[in-house]
Amino acid sequence: MSTRRNGITDHVNITRGFTGRPRVHNPGLPPGQYDAGDEWPVLSAEVTPDLAPADWSFRIDGLVAEPRTWDWEQAHALPASAYEGAIHCVTSWSKFGVRFGGVSLDAFLHGVRPHGSATHVVAYAHTGYTANLPLADVTGGRAWIVWEYDGRPLPAEHGGPARLIVPHLYFWKSVKWIAGLRLLDHDEPGFWEGNGYHERGNPWEEQRYSGD
Repeated sequence: MSTRRNGITDHVNITRGFTGRPRVHNPGLPPGQYDAGDEWPVLSAEVTPDLAPADWSFRIDGLVAEPRTWDWEQAHALPASAYEGAIHCVTSWSKFGVRFGGVSLDAFLHGVRPHGSATHVVAYAHTGYTANLPLADVTGGRAWIVWEYDGRPLPAEHGGPARLIVPHLYFWKSVKWIAGLRLLDHDEPGFWEGNGYHERGNPWEEQRYSGD
């Protein structure tokens, strides 16, 4: 994983020894997390791409009746939706009061009609990064494709022009620079899952690493 500060990218390894800041009691904090306050750490596995909205697209294929690709304008024509709440990173920080604007992933999935045999998705970025998720974790109003943060365009370092957010799971599942979803009838590990991270990543159960 890499961190980016003042335009400089530093590569770091995240291990079980990462402890973050001292914990403050907060009933909204999952176990092992700290409140990042106004900070939003920049963590990514790849170099931030130079991706303009006009060059962005989002595709859903695999076990669907009608595979489809949306461009920037087509995605924005779908019913607007927003998420307000908290996000949680596996590196131990949580951020409260975030406000993302975009479209519910349900609206995209409605247009492709998933097969009944579909159980999982692989979400992939324009950079090639991947993350696996149970289909149940990205349906029913639990996931969004977003392009705004706090009423402004989503910054590139945080996944702009558009990213996936699945806020009830650790944030490595919320793929930056989202390019698409592939629906499968089985689980297929993504980038971090193939490098020892948990298959699902529920912060309330501290599912950080394989075997947790």
